[in-house]
Amino acid sequence: MKIGNVDLGDRPVMLAPMEDVTDSSFRLICKEQGADMTYTEFVSADALIRNIAATTRKLHIEQAERPTAIQIYGREVEPMVEAARIVEEAHPDILDINFGCPVKKVAGKGAGAGMLRDIPKMLEITTAVVRAVNIPVTVKTRLGWDCNSKIIVELAEQLQDCGISALTVHGRTRSQMYTGEADWEMIARVKDNPRLSIPLIGNGDITTAEKTVEAFERYGVDGVMVGRASIGAPWIFREMTSLLRTGTVDSLPTSEKFALLRRQIRESVERIDEYRGILHIRRHLAASPLFKSIPSFRQTRIAMLRASTFAELESILGHIENNILPAIESAANT
Repeated sequence: MKIGNVDLGDRPVMLAPMEDVTDSSFRLICKEQGADMTYTEFVSADALIRNIAATTRKLHIEQAERPTAIQIYGREVEPMVEAARIVEEAHPDILDINFGCPVKKVAGKGAGAGMLRDIPKMLEITTAVVRAVNIPVTVKTRLGWDCNSKIIVELAEQLQDCGISALTVHGRTRSQMYTGEADWEMIARVKDNPRLSIPLIGNGDITTAEKTVEAFERYGVDGVMVGRASIGAPWIFREMTSLLRTGTVDSLPTSEKFALLRRQIRESVERIDEYRGILHIRRHLAASPLFKSIPSFRQTRIAMLRASTFAELESILGHIENNILPAIESAANT
């Protein structure tokens, strides 16, 4: 699959853009574990053109994590065009436009999935951004605003006509947020449209290697994007890509998964600072499936998520590594 001049190979699996999740450290780890492309956190066009430091930091891309897309969102043409030009100067491989974020502070203000209620403005922004930059522009969006307005088949054609190089569709409406099941049959209808010639990337509920294979073989998408299932589990890309390419799942030993989480903690603290770095990493620790099968783990989990210093957190994780993980690995091997 190619997006412009970016060749992602056959049946690529990508890390979705997620606010407060897909920082440069996490992206690099996911890349090492098999992700074919990564996306930055959401970048506000308005904040970017005001040169807000926390926003401009999101533009940093390590060479080893490429190919990487920077995703922007906004609700007006001129700020989106200006932001796109600023992003291009950061040299991402791809510029992605977010027309899919459903959260109230974004969609409620008319940006993200809020654009699904103003299709003419969405198309105007897309056309203007495509014309403003010389790198491939892609779009990520949803099926529609609600169950009565699933317009994605027609919308995909309209976005293609704006000049985008690929389209990612999350199989829910904005009204669904992240509830219910993603409608992959609707995503397949987009792909089956003979007038659609750009690559289609499917997103939503891809939580296992087996579901990744199904997305390609049953629904015919060109690429798959993985979001929430990767939080606290970057090794999921190893499992997905190994099943796609070898027919078997190559899963890391528990000790190596644990080592990746500890690396994330260390790099999060180094990248930001101790206090904010630990706050950032708590989401990964809370979501990680690594701790969900451990019996009588509740008190240790609470202590882990309440730790406020690197030393305190390291002490708790050291206890887990020395006293709990060996029993888990032993049980897994019997």
